[in-house]
Amino acid sequence: MDSLLTAGFRHNSRRLTRFARPQPSETLPPPDPARKYMLYLHIPFCTVLCPFCSFHRVCFEEQKTVRYFESLRQEIRMAHEAGYSFSDLYVGGGTPTVMPGEMAKTLELLRRLSPIQSISIETNPDDLTPGVMSQMRDAGVTRVSVGIQSLDDELLKQMDRYEKYGSSAQVMKRLEGARGFFETLNADMIFNLPHQDENSLLKDIDLLTRDIEVSQATFYPLMSAESTMRKMLRTMGEVDFDREGRMYRLILDSLPDAYHPSSAWCFNRESGTVDEYIIENEEYLGLGSGSMSYLDGILYSSTFSLNHYNRQIAAGRFGISRRQPLTRRDRLRYFMLMNLFGLSLDKRTAEARYPGFFWKLAPEIAGLKLLGAVRDEGDRLVLTRYGMRIWILIMREFFMAVSDFRDLMRHSIRDELDAFGPLETRLPTPDLRPPGTY
Repeated sequence: MDSLLTAGFRHNSRRLTRFARPQPSETLPPPDPARKYMLYLHIPFCTVLCPFCSFHRVCFEEQKTVRYFESLRQEIRMAHEAGYSFSDLYVGGGTPTVMPGEMAKTLELLRRLSPIQSISIETNPDDLTPGVMSQMRDAGVTRVSVGIQSLDDELLKQMDRYEKYGSSAQVMKRLEGARGFFETLNADMIFNLPHQDENSLLKDIDLLTRDIEVSQATFYPLMSAESTMRKMLRTMGEVDFDREGRMYRLILDSLPDAYHPSSAWCFNRESGTVDEYIIENEEYLGLGSGSMSYLDGILYSSTFSLNHYNRQIAAGRFGISRRQPLTRRDRLRYFMLMNLFGLSLDKRTAEARYPGFFWKLAPEIAGLKLLGAVRDEGDRLVLTRYGMRIWILIMREFFMAVSDFRDLMRHSIRDELDAFGPLETRLPTPDLRPPGTY
């Protein structure tokens, strides 16, 4: 059954992420003045490029990073001038804390321009120091998500993380030291790594939830672009997707009773924010190279070329370079997908947002009920335990399709430059590398 479902989800996810040819973006879609938006910022720099990661990331260089943050702050000002106001912020990467001073300046700017209520930021274990954490807390960060991935030393070595971020014992010590700085401290973990066995996974669960008692733990399945999977074969081995379901059920069975799911793969010890910002915010704006947005039924993607991004911003253009309009039916499916990823779908909210919602998606909802994936509680649909497993499959294929699109974007930098015109003739930048390189 998993194989059949995977094939269907893979086809639909790849269809949704077939973005149009490069298109210049002088401005953003007009915002709704009555609402506050979710903002996503992408910081692509990392000191270590992990072999399993397919996000947009490049090797850290101080001069290049400073220039990027300057462009990002200018793009934030441009979004403010276009009428956008933000209530919540999520900063992903890469490693957003790679230059904490630049990150703090960016957060302070946003807090001056918008009534930001919550700030979630990703980081790595080596930045869990009192100095960095204090700086992030003082800049308004309320939630930190730490990319740990595993607490098995052998697996850390296979992922090229042991030498840079330390052993399991060292990572645990840094996690303990980071407690109390923020409302939510999340540990990001991967399951179904090629050489991960059940004992290793059970040890990860015990260390995080019984020894340290992190306020939030996220266990997501290994998922990468096809090109990344090929690279992983050389360093980590082949992924066995047939055992993914068994390992996920092990997580559900082994977590302490104090931890409650807030999404299919995020578990809170106390009340806290959900790991995936796309659950709580149907529409969001992404700024920065490699970011994505979803506004008024259209998916947008920003350029993956740092040089091109800097030049776009200097020319008064946003970094958005591609767009993918969703059909009416796809918009309804996307709404259902994200709400049920957050475990339930409120019927009144769905009908208010999309009149005729349940009639238009009757076949899909009937299929979910037949599978035993959702339970009808009158005023809402609730994801069952089996449904949580189904949604792990769906989200894995969705994010793998997005990762394949990221590969396309990396290989299409020259097409973007050709489509947008030779900005370098109007904006000489002798300190930059040739167009089309990172």
